[in-house]
Amino acid sequence: MSPLPLPGAAVAVATTPERAALWSPQWQWAGPLSGLPGVVADVEAASRPRWVWWSAEPDIVPVVAAGTHLARAWDIAEAHRLRHGGWSVTPGLAWAAAQGLDPAGLPAAPTDDLFGFAHTATDREDPDAVVLASGHLRPDGGTAGWLRTDDRLAAWARAAHECHTRQGAGLGPRERSTVHSESAAALLCVELARDGLPIDRAEAQRLIAASAGPRPDTPEQALSARRQRDRRVLDLVPGATRTDLRNPAQVKDLLASVGITVPNTRKWVLDAYRDVHPVVPALLAWRADERIATTYGYGWLDAHVGADDRLRGAWSACDGAAGRMTAQNGLHNLPVSLRPAVAAEPGHVLVRADLGQIEPRVLAAVSGDAAFAAATRADDLYAPVADRLRVERPVAKVAVLAAMYGQRSGAAGAALAGLERAYPVAMAHLDRAYAAGRRGEPVRTFGGRLVRTDTGFGASPVGADPDVDAGRGRFARNAVIQGSAAELFKAWAATVRATTVDLGAEIVLCLHDELLVHVPEEHAAETVVRVGSALTDAARRWTGSQQVRFVTDTSVVRRWSEAKG
Repeated sequence: MSPLPLPGAAVAVATTPERAALWSPQWQWAGPLSGLPGVVADVEAASRPRWVWWSAEPDIVPVVAAGTHLARAWDIAEAHRLRHGGWSVTPGLAWAAAQGLDPAGLPAAPTDDLFGFAHTATDREDPDAVVLASGHLRPDGGTAGWLRTDDRLAAWARAAHECHTRQGAGLGPRERSTVHSESAAALLCVELARDGLPIDRAEAQRLIAASAGPRPDTPEQALSARRQRDRRVLDLVPGATRTDLRNPAQVKDLLASVGITVPNTRKWVLDAYRDVHPVVPALLAWRADERIATTYGYGWLDAHVGADDRLRGAWSACDGAAGRMTAQNGLHNLPVSLRPAVAAEPGHVLVRADLGQIEPRVLAAVSGDAAFAAATRADDLYAPVADRLRVERPVAKVAVLAAMYGQRSGAAGAALAGLERAYPVAMAHLDRAYAAGRRGEPVRTFGGRLVRTDTGFGASPVGADPDVDAGRGRFARNAVIQGSAAELFKAWAATVRATTVDLGAEIVLCLHDELLVHVPEEHAAETVVRVGSALTDAARRWTGSQQVRFVTDTSVVRRWSEAKG
């Protein structure tokens, strides 16, 4: 047995709150959880393996918590989500899918019910066997109750290794590459939860006070601040003092009393009436302040920003639909008004990079439309599209976005006809996805993610309601682009993570198509260069060519709010 795994080998990880095991065909280790980070660091340095785990959370959390940097990974849960869609996955389900077993045959987990006299799937099985006679994993295999010995931990890690091998055998080169980047994204999510987003607490408190008033010491003071916010709106309309601004029906009545009739009170509807009456801009400003006061106020600050002034929340590498990253505690929907509070620590800066016109560029790549790919060579993709369609740039932009989002009415519908003539390959790609969605059939992203269209549209079955079917089609039309863009973004983020670690850089936020990288000030310029190179490299690997050009708007700032766009 070699003292360490072979270079580049796959090494599986299994953990409990007290013990851990590592396994590869030529090498294994088991010991206390406290010793795991050191062993992993030694193996990483000597062998640069591909680490395998059932799920990054919780399997690799102890290693990440210790600050060990892992270069390559295979996340079984993310590989399953990619191939089979959805979000919910257990080791047993991933194993069954990888082994070609019927998931309906998954054995039920044993219960601690005092009156549960019925036999379970493991009653007549070897108590140390990971795999049952049926071929399925034992249902209690990953629990601390079963993983009581080092031999069982090693067997659980070995099962993970086998599952990863089986998953990989069923994937093509592009899907395999996507699993690698999705696994790296899952690892990044654990690091994001560990590191947090740097916050200037004093500035955050100042911004919250500007919207919600001073920090209240009593419920009465909080109620007084709430009434003061309301009065800034209600005082503009005589007789409106009893209107509840949190009740949409009463807000519609308030607007009607000044001659404004609206179908609903959504922001985009009210925006059109800003100049009609002063109550409309006041109401929109009230909504922004109310959101700060109720969702991002002092309670939010106290609960989620730690003593080290870092905002933390749980992250997920996949939203269960098209595959976008998600986060909790405001990390993905922080109001723009609070962005000045996101600030680099002393001696550091933020490198902010935002992918430009990402979805139309992705459409050019995934559809293989050579003419549309040619348009991506320009910094502004919409300019050559406008020239080709012989329309103004705003019209060209509307046409491209309408094609991806399924809008057919108004100016968008008129512009689409020209777009379909100019770029028939790209439009046909979207049309095929739309047709599949209408039929309730799943679609796949460029990297191979399965996106289901037969669920999530209420109780209406496929074919029962043409409007619902059209909604399915529009969802599928956008999912094949949005999901593919998410794959490219994660491949880019993973490459940035890998290529800037020696600079002391850490990714602190992944927001849709935007990265924030916290880096020592002396390495800012080099980080900007590497972020751009990472996009070029990730896009070349992801697309398999260099026909489509992807661009990023990158800047060095001290506060997030200083970035343009």
